[in-house]
Amino acid sequence: MTPRLRTCLFLIVASLLLATGAWAQEAGPAAPAPATAAADSGPLKLNINLEGTDRPADLSVAVQLVLMMTLLSVAPSLVLLMTSFTRIVIVLGFVRTALGVPSAPSNQIIIGLSLFLTFFIMGPTFDRINAEAVQPYMAKQITSAEAFDRGAAPLRDFMLKQARTGNLEYFLQLGGYGPTAVKDLPMRVVIPAFVLSELQSAFQMGFLLFLPFLVIDFLVSSVLMALGMMMMPPNVVSLPFKLLLFVLVDGWRLIVQSLVQSFS
Repeated sequence: MTPRLRTCLFLIVASLLLATGAWAQEAGPAAPAPATAAADSGPLKLNINLEGTDRPADLSVAVQLVLMMTLLSVAPSLVLLMTSFTRIVIVLGFVRTALGVPSAPSNQIIIGLSLFLTFFIMGPTFDRINAEAVQPYMAKQITSAEAFDRGAAPLRDFMLKQARTGNLEYFLQLGGYGPTAVKDLPMRVVIPAFVLSELQSAFQMGFLLFLPFLVIDFLVSSVLMALGMMMMPPNVVSLPFKLLLFVLVDGWRLIVQSLVQSFS
C-alpha cells in the first residue's frame, strides 16, 4: 500500500468518525423531544366554571337546566290549578251551555279569554313575585332556593284567600295533621283545598247563570204546549229569546265583572 493511498484511507476513516460524533452530539439533546410530543399529544381538557365568583355557591348548571325543563313541562298544570283560571273557564263554559250554543264561542275563544282574565286578576300577585323573587335572583342577591320560597309566598297568600276553611280542615284531616296555624299550612294542603274551593264556587255561579235561561225554556215550552205545537222543539224557539235577553242585559260584561269581583 502506497503512502498516498494510506493517507487517503486515514482521512476517510477520520472524516467518518468525526461525522458520527457530530451526529451523536446533535441527536443527543433532541432525544427527549418524542416524550414532549407524546405529552403534548394527550387529550385536551377545557374547564369552564359557570358559577359566579361574586355570589354564593348555588345549584349546578345541569341541575338548574333540569329544574327549568321540569317547570316548563308542568307550567300548564300550575296555571290551571294555582290561579283563577279554573273558576273562569268553568263559568264561561256554563254560560255557553246555558245559552244553548255549544260551539259559539269556540273552545279557543273561551280558553283565550280565560287566560287573559287570569293574567288580569293575577297581576298584583305576579308583580309581587317579580319584585320579591325574580328581580333579586337576577341581580344575584339570593340563591335559587330562596327565590323559589319567596316566589311561592304570594301564590300561597292568594290561594289561602280564596280557599274555604272547611276544605282546609278537610285536607288537614286527610293528611293526618293536627291543629295548624294558617302561616304553617303546607302547600300539599293549600293547593287541593284551593282547587276544591274553586270548583265549588264555579258550579255555584254556573247554577245561578242557568236560572234565567231555564225560566225562558219553561215559558217557551208552556206556550208551545198550549198552542198544540208539541212536535216543535222548544230549544229552537227559546234560543232567539235567550240570545236577545243576553244581549239586552250586556251579558258578557256582567259575567266578566262578576268573575273579577268574586276574587276581590
